[in-house]
Amino acid sequence: MDDRKKRPAFAENMSASQRRRNRIIKAKEEQSALPKTLADMEPRGPLQVKNQVIGILRQTPTGGVVIPDPSFRSTDYGAIEIDKNHLNGAPFNMAVVCEVLNPNCDRGDCRGTITEVLGDMGNNDVRMLTVLRQFGLSQEFPEKVKKEVEPLPVNPDPEQIVNEITKGRRDKRDLLTITIDGEDAKDLDDAISIERLHSGNFKLYVHIADVSNYVREGTALDMEAFSRGTSVYLVDRVIPMLPPKLSNGLCSLNPNVDRLALTAEMMVDREGGIYGGEVYESVIRSDRRMSYKECYRILTEPAPEDDAEYGSIIPMLNTMKELSEILTAMRKKRGAIGFEMPETKVILNDDGTVNDIMPYPINFTNGIIESFMICANEFIARKFSDLKYPFVYRVHEDPDPIKIARFSNIARFFGASGRLFGRIKPLDVQRFMDMIGDKTAIPALNELLLRSMAKARYCSDCLGHFGLASKYYCHFTSPIRRYPDLYIHRIIKSYLHGEDSRGHFAGLVDNAAEHSSDMERNAVDAERASDNIKICEYMAERIGEHYDGVISSIIDGGCFVRLENTVEGFVPFRSLRDHYFFDERSYRAIGAHGGKILSIGMPVTVVVEKVDTEENKIDFSFEYGFEEERTTRERNAGKKAKEIVKKGRKGSKGAPVKRSPSGFAGHPGKRGSHGGRTGRGGSRGRR
Repeated sequence: MDDRKKRPAFAENMSASQRRRNRIIKAKEEQSALPKTLADMEPRGPLQVKNQVIGILRQTPTGGVVIPDPSFRSTDYGAIEIDKNHLNGAPFNMAVVCEVLNPNCDRGDCRGTITEVLGDMGNNDVRMLTVLRQFGLSQEFPEKVKKEVEPLPVNPDPEQIVNEITKGRRDKRDLLTITIDGEDAKDLDDAISIERLHSGNFKLYVHIADVSNYVREGTALDMEAFSRGTSVYLVDRVIPMLPPKLSNGLCSLNPNVDRLALTAEMMVDREGGIYGGEVYESVIRSDRRMSYKECYRILTEPAPEDDAEYGSIIPMLNTMKELSEILTAMRKKRGAIGFEMPETKVILNDDGTVNDIMPYPINFTNGIIESFMICANEFIARKFSDLKYPFVYRVHEDPDPIKIARFSNIARFFGASGRLFGRIKPLDVQRFMDMIGDKTAIPALNELLLRSMAKARYCSDCLGHFGLASKYYCHFTSPIRRYPDLYIHRIIKSYLHGEDSRGHFAGLVDNAAEHSSDMERNAVDAERASDNIKICEYMAERIGEHYDGVISSIIDGGCFVRLENTVEGFVPFRSLRDHYFFDERSYRAIGAHGGKILSIGMPVTVVVEKVDTEENKIDFSFEYGFEEERTTRERNAGKKAKEIVKKGRKGSKGAPVKRSPSGFAGHPGKRGSHGGRTGRGGSRGRR
């Protein structure tokens, strides 16, 4: 008994390593209890998805093996061996998420454990779940966020509105205000008011939802919004940056309800110049929700009953159209480059199958709103650049001289005169493009030009926006779905309230800008991946069908053809009768024997040959008889191609035309799949 009393306590029996482990655990617990700042946040999205693959689980004698889906990232591991103790009850022949336990191993020697079962890959929803997991996207919000949002009202309390106005928020509820969005939009960020002044100038009001009034710095809601960075618009669902109660309700500028806003009030002259203005907190009440289609019809096909239905909104729309045309002309004059890239709209049935694919419908009323948003973004960026306040800008840097010179040489083969070289200005590019004689090639050349330029990104330095020919630019107009917009609202309000927060924001804007850029790229890739899945499902049921299209791009291994519905597929040179050589100087392919010339912008008719729904690739072939249709010029080109080949074999110092490989080796500019297409950047305001 006495011996038992003298036994040391459990804590005294612990080894040094156990004590050290306990100290580490305690330190981590204390660290997690501390409030986090943006700089402390762990990454979400592409940086969060580590040591993970998505694939099909197959049975083996010792357990299982995960065959990574070839259309997704992280396939360099090869097949992942799964010990029976790490199957975790997962059924075979299903799509699973697998964590790689030894990620530094050689390819083919990896072992893993199953962390989630997604289901049968043939199920419509499972393919979308794989996209969510691959890109680190979450449909659900954390419990802490839900608890913070729960007490928020559906609409601002009338007493709150009175208090806000008493504290200095301007009451603009009597100002005629409308929103114009797509018919299926639910998160209405922006509203417009406009007045024509006696001088002939304009007073433009751009009202933006005051999201920062509800998403306060340091809260769980703010941290989650930062982590997500942006709303993501997959083909069949939206992954919002903010919970729907905010994004579709309290913050959305819905009609006939009071809403808190930040208003950019700008004085615009008849040449499109801003000669005065201010930004302030406001209360607005949208008079009507309009759609692009509805506004287009009113402005182009007015009906007798419109006056009774829309009243003073009609002259307002006409004034908006007039100012938009002035602003567009002003931007064109200073050199803004208009990229008209086709965007894809996938129309789904109720069961998730594809009903149709078509170009995203856009008319000039889309341009009206875009023009006003650019105006507000430039106004805000210039104001805070002049104040030298810490800020997050949207920048598009000058193009690389070598890349732009290479593009210039290609464009000259399509009728452009002159040359782009050295440090160029946006106006130089615009004038150069206007001189292109072969108008059929312009869409494809626009895409080549876009790939020759730097990608737009967020930055704490005001570096200007080359594509818009703008010295000052930011993203101010979409705080419901873009974190940089929300973040600069917080900065703007700090300034308006007279708070000296320069030191506070100076240490955070770099991280906010960099992370937001990462998450934007992640969103674009996820949206493209989801679209490609549905595009390939749709085209898989159309094997053997004939379509009209144009050659959109050419590489060593073949050419890409874009159909009228925007679907893009690949025609391998190996499938053609002749032997084709790709001349990268002229961006053309020439048949060595028949002399057929393949050129971007060239109209063609193709047949759907093969669709790989696992790798999301589409192969076309040219319609029968295509290579027999030759002109005298093409026959001469064929002879010239033979001469170049002979010179190349003799070791000529000239630049021989490249010989196409036997198979498709990938295209660095085409985003990694035959079925790829241009992004939906324009429709999401990602200039």
